Amino acid sequence: MRGSQELADSFYRYLHLEQGLSDNTLEAYQRDVRAWLRYLEHTRQALAEAELPALQQYLAELLDLGISARSQARFISSLRAFYRYLRQEKYNFPDPSLDIEMPELAKTLPHFLEIEEVESLLSAINRSSPDGLRDHAMFLLLYACGLRVSELVALKCSMLYFSDGFIRVIGKGDKERLVPIAPEAIAAINSYMTTARNQIRIQPGFQDVLFLNRRGKQITRQWVFLSLKKYLNLAGIQKPISPHSLRHSFATHLIEGGADLRVVQELLGHSSITTTEIYTHMDRSFLKEQLIEFHPWNK
Repeated sequence: MRGSQELADSFYRYLHLEQGLSDNTLEAYQRDVRAWLRYLEHTRQALAEAELPALQQYLAELLDLGISARSQARFISSLRAFYRYLRQEKYNFPDPSLDIEMPELAKTLPHFLEIEEVESLLSAINRSSPDGLRDHAMFLLLYACGLRVSELVALKCSMLYFSDGFIRVIGKGDKERLVPIAPEAIAAINSYMTTARNQIRIQPGFQDVLFLNRRGKQITRQWVFLSLKKYLNLAGIQKPISPHSLRHSFATHLIEGGADLRVVQELLGHSSITTTEIYTHMDRSFLKEQLIEFHPWNK
């Protein structure tokens, strides 16, 4: 019988080749399964014999460490996928994840910027420098198209269809979608490309990458995060905002403006409408106010 690490490696290959998961999701599965195998090794338990009490003890230790309910839920989901794969491969191991209940997740509302705050953020970027032109185009695009940060850094020049008013985006699980792009974003990107990007000495392999650093290589997600923090400080915005918050702002403002929920779902690349429904918090408050004000029973 193959060892536990060999089985885990086989599981990773299965996820990558047959399930087509994104790099971020794949890394999460790998991290969670590795942690479980290390725990079993440390407690001298075999993967083929580990049962419910072992998993309960491990989760209790995670809780003591202050691991969030969301992270615990992700860990359980990862293990369920791993044991499901083992059953598929005819390994008759006990599956301790089957009898574990998912922790309740608090339905926290995502942080977002008001429209005036988005404008303040963009105005704080000095566009007189090449870096400023790039950063202005980058953050404007995050908000204008509701992109994930991973989608932004992976964007290529060949994925821009400005004459048709669209960009092609590769989202989670390598799923592609076409997203309309506003004229303001097109103008900002064209300004960056013609005035700043064409002055960069681009390194081999990065010729088609849209957003480049000074060394001519692809920007990173961490770099986008740090840059945003700098401009938030310049704009005097004190909210706990991340690059993903611009995506939240995009969705929230569309819903507030009356956009159909399924349209927003398509624009965001959500596979489930329930994922998009978290952005209706402001709209529901507005509906409640309208009901109280205008329903005849409340006159």
